[in-house]
Amino acid sequence: MRTARRASNVEVPSFLRQLAKETEKMVTFFFKGGSREPGSSQEGSLNEDDSMLSPYLDHPILEKHVSEGGSQSGVNYAVASMQGWRAQMEDAHTCMPHLHGELTEWGYFAVFDGHAGTTVAEYCSRNLLDHILATGGVKEDEDPEQVKEGIREGFLDIDRHMHKLARQGSWDRSGSTAAAVLMSPRYIYFINCGDSRTLLCRNGQVIFYTEDHKPFNPREKERIQNAGGSVTLQRVNGSLAVSRALGDFDFKEVDWRPQTEQLVSPEPEVYELERMPEDEFLILACDGVWDAISNEELCAFVRSRLQVCNDLREICTQVIDLCLYKGSLDNISIIIVCFPGAPQVSQEALQQEATLEQQIDMKVEEVIQMMRSKNEDPDLLYVIKFLTAEEMPGLPPGGGITSKRDCIISAYQKHAMTPRAQEPMVGQTQKRKQKHSNSANNFTIALVLCCFRT
Repeated sequence: MRTARRASNVEVPSFLRQLAKETEKMVTFFFKGGSREPGSSQEGSLNEDDSMLSPYLDHPILEKHVSEGGSQSGVNYAVASMQGWRAQMEDAHTCMPHLHGELTEWGYFAVFDGHAGTTVAEYCSRNLLDHILATGGVKEDEDPEQVKEGIREGFLDIDRHMHKLARQGSWDRSGSTAAAVLMSPRYIYFINCGDSRTLLCRNGQVIFYTEDHKPFNPREKERIQNAGGSVTLQRVNGSLAVSRALGDFDFKEVDWRPQTEQLVSPEPEVYELERMPEDEFLILACDGVWDAISNEELCAFVRSRLQVCNDLREICTQVIDLCLYKGSLDNISIIIVCFPGAPQVSQEALQQEATLEQQIDMKVEEVIQMMRSKNEDPDLLYVIKFLTAEEMPGLPPGGGITSKRDCIISAYQKHAMTPRAQEPMVGQTQKRKQKHSNSANNFTIALVLCCFRT
């Protein structure tokens, strides 16, 4: 194997609203990576940060765009994308389960993760395949070496073409990674330029995944330095976090170096793998996914979901939510391509899932009753921490308790909102002070969950 790598309507006291506001400012400040000038106050620096243009939003945009399709050969796919915390949605994608002409049995899927703008990612999503096919290397009577060379030349050609357009027009200064697969009846061609990633699951294992192109990789660093640049803070000239990309023409102006030897190279790495009946599914995703979850974890999670859900779109959205909950701050896009050998929904897996959710419901009820026995109000944050620390068999592999957040919230709402039978009003009045002491935690976690929840 290549190791190539809804808000509550309850009235909230004013002091709690202020607490939540200040907490949100601090969290936002932390995620934005702001720095304070010597001698400046915390409040001043936060206000200054609020006025600066930031790549991050105060609240994530959770709307998801999903679609699905398939081919006559039994290959099915779904794609989902979400803007998330980023100020712009800069991802793009292409899904073609079958091509045209003599290549009707071929398929093409790609994810483009744009940065510093959307122009390059969107242009490549519409035109990259055409540039690849125009080389003549991709034919029905395929020669893998010719196909790989055609893919490579197609990348270089579209980059040259976009460079001319950028000089002639008013293009932004954007760039884009590209992770793609070109599938023939016999082979899968894995294509990568940048740090988006593709993997293949076969017989329940990650059999292949592409290597991220990072500036600190020895081979990439050598090319950058030979072109007169440097790798600072693990970035090209302290700025760009990927060493290969389409676009990014400010990093491709070293006249005395060839196209593939610039500070940032548009040259993809291409590998072919022979298709097998044991092939289960492909995953193509931007680094908004891989920053939050490993190859093996994602493979295991998707495989487990395929056994309890026959809607690929739903599985894609579950992956996006999982990555968001695991801390991804980037745009998130994922394509799942399933082969005939992919796991199917089974009654055994469905029963295990139902049993797990019953256990979660019972655990949530148990924690709430325990808190009430101590004259404490049910606290969602405490419930989540308790369940996280519990050894609970049957959790989705790769997702864990995080992937069952909807089940936890549903159980919490059901049990926490159930009033105690015949509780004296006097007793409720006596607890108001204690309730206020717990409300800060309740309100803070409610903000987070309501913000994230789709």
